[in-house]
Amino acid sequence: MKKIKILIPVYNDWKSLSKLLNNIDGEIEGLDYNISIAIIDDASTFDRDLDINDLSNIKSIKVFSMKENKGHARCIAAGLKYILEREDFDYVIPMDGDGEDRPEEIHNFLNHIKNSNGKPIVGERVKRSENLLFKVCYQLHKLITLTFTGKSIKFGNYTCLPKTTVEKMVGDKATWNSFSGALKKVEKDLISIPSIRGNRYFGPSKMSFYNLIKHSLSIISVFRKIFLIRSALFIIFYILLIKSNASVITALPLMLLLIAVYAISNLSLRENMDEFDKALSNINNIDQIK
Repeated sequence: MKKIKILIPVYNDWKSLSKLLNNIDGEIEGLDYNISIAIIDDASTFDRDLDINDLSNIKSIKVFSMKENKGHARCIAAGLKYILEREDFDYVIPMDGDGEDRPEEIHNFLNHIKNSNGKPIVGERVKRSENLLFKVCYQLHKLITLTFTGKSIKFGNYTCLPKTTVEKMVGDKATWNSFSGALKKVEKDLISIPSIRGNRYFGPSKMSFYNLIKHSLSIISVFRKIFLIRSALFIIFYILLIKSNASVITALPLMLLLIAVYAISNLSLRENMDEFDKALSNINNIDQIK
């Protein structure tokens, strides 16, 4: 029986996490897998308040309380490192704890394991729940990423990673910066399955426009060498294009690109292998609640 670890980062949203755990337990009933859950508490400021049922189908649940808030991506990175070094597993499924990663899709991931030949499986977003403006900006983010890096990244954290992929990600400093960027970097052959972005169980989405921009630039920073080369080529071509009609307006794309180069250069500094290697020292305590 294959052992599956579901990795869930959380910050204060215990109400949503409670509902998610109950829903996961219902969704995995009857599945021939050993499924356990690792919750990474990113130094929450609210007391843990989980309202969960018997959860008879989940094998075990551990809560890792972090000393310092490190952010969503680094929580997942630390969780992957812990699971790789100290747990027995075959696959890891990272997912959000607020309902936006729908627990009913766990079935789909597990069904694809048998024919995956050990390749990672990613949930490609085919439908999102945000407003039209946000959806347009998200499509623009994907287009810019493809244009300046040559990488088409249509997935987030909701994936199913075999142990070999987890080993590669824990060994690469890019994982400390961007989960999806690092996965695309270390694995060239991914299996995509459709995934619908669900609605948060409680409260508004935390993916603001600022966070979307930071998320996009973090992904691009993983491929910064390609980005810098393509940016230089774009600048040369664009200057030649507008040289006879130069103005503040026509120079705006160049200014925006230079700002992006600066931001991406700064974000690339987040790729710190020394910090990643010491990630587990940020764990304050581990509680086994099931």
